[in-house]
Amino acid sequence: MSDEIKNVNEVKDDRPEDALFYNWNTIPNWLCFLRIALIPVFSVLFIKDKFLIAAIIMVVAALTDLFDGKIARKFNQVSNLGKILDPIADKLSQMAIVIILLYKFWNITYFKVLLFMFILKEVLMLAGGALLLSKGLRPSAAEMVGKVSTTVFYVFMIVIIAFGGENAAIKNILPEWLMICMVVISLILTFAALFSYAPGFIKKIKENKKFLDRDE
Repeated sequence: MSDEIKNVNEVKDDRPEDALFYNWNTIPNWLCFLRIALIPVFSVLFIKDKFLIAAIIMVVAALTDLFDGKIARKFNQVSNLGKILDPIADKLSQMAIVIILLYKFWNITYFKVLLFMFILKEVLMLAGGALLLSKGLRPSAAEMVGKVSTTVFYVFMIVIIAFGGENAAIKNILPEWLMICMVVISLILTFAALFSYAPGFIKKIKENKKFLDRDE
């Protein structure tokens, strides 16, 4: 391979600013750490029937997701770690919420099927990210449709946990058909987000293969 062609699988970075942990100590990254730390807190509170407090914790987690990106862009605190940490925090939070909802609405067949589809999507996303990392590539940052999908997911799931089902945090006022519609809309958006990553994923895999073929 010529000097002009860089092998994307190189472990050593040519520039310090390309390193994963370069300039990692930022407010957005600490907000991501906080969001991850809130996952077991929310889960334990829900299991102990502290539904209102659990819903409030979910709101706090959603707000950290909203503000970390805004702060990163406004104050130029975008980092390589943040580009990976933010989607990881999102995936862990969403998986925890889906598992909690499965526990809460296990007797509703359609609801259960839809939530299992959420899990399938997250498994595919994690598998794709792991494949890129195994090849020395970094997953792409979230696309706009992904951000919209995450926002809608948080809003709808918080509403369902707060107002839906027998174990509602405040009051059981959501009919089953409305909860299912909310989950369907979230599911459509989340799969749209999955497909939006496909072109970038395929492009990176092809470029990596091309570099490896030239190296051989």
